[in-house]
Amino acid sequence: MGNTAKRVLFVNSEILPYLPETTMSSIGRFLPQGIQERKKEIRSFMPRYGCINERKNQLHEVIRLSGMNIIINDVDRPLVIKVASISAARMQVYFIDNEDYFHRKSIFRNENGEFFKDNGERAIFFARGVLETVKKLRWAPDIIHCHGWISHILPLYLKKAYKDDPIFSNSKVVLSLYDDTPTEQFPADLKDCILFGGVSAGDLDVMDEPTGINLAKLAIRHSDGIIMGAEQVEPELVEFSKKSGLPILPFNGEAITNGSYIEDYNSFYDSI
Repeated sequence: MGNTAKRVLFVNSEILPYLPETTMSSIGRFLPQGIQERKKEIRSFMPRYGCINERKNQLHEVIRLSGMNIIINDVDRPLVIKVASISAARMQVYFIDNEDYFHRKSIFRNENGEFFKDNGERAIFFARGVLETVKKLRWAPDIIHCHGWISHILPLYLKKAYKDDPIFSNSKVVLSLYDDTPTEQFPADLKDCILFGGVSAGDLDVMDEPTGINLAKLAIRHSDGIIMGAEQVEPELVEFSKKSGLPILPFNGEAITNGSYIEDYNSFYDSI
């Protein structure tokens, strides 16, 4: 791309202050601000998990962006878009919401620690919800930077289902891999649920065994660059990334700590 990345879309699993502080939520909060300060336009998205206090964080629905339905597993579900501002960063965060998928009070597991059976469907809804909302915004991103396993279906959809949409014709995907890969299996019908638009069964061969690692491999396969966002990324994914031949930015704990990773990431965007 060479110095032409002007617009960066951040697709996040976690963002401070809406979720507790982790490496991923801190990056979700401070990376977009840093990239914006480097004169790029940014948009940030995350799911509107039920544990997020709407009144405290001043979320409100964006009526002009809400209103469409997304069909998953033969069920029609309304897409609701909410927005909040992080005034200190002079940036907005868009939230993908749906009563069935995101109004429970915990994020990925129930009170007994069991992985929600519909987490795969929630990831599908999140990916399609982000892409459809960006279309409605009529905002064409140069880079789409995905963080967290719940974003891992988006690269496939971008490259297969939305590849002919002019909004995304020049978009490249940067995938940050973390240590959040689910160890549980998704339901056996996840492949069928993912099928949409130009996505074929052949595109999903890696998902014959519907694991978190294979979902990450699906994301790597449809990305344009990989960032190691944590020290303890699954070794199988590190090896798969290396074999992909994609540009890789290694993990740098010191840069994460002192904030210099933002400049590294910014340069990486421009090199893709």
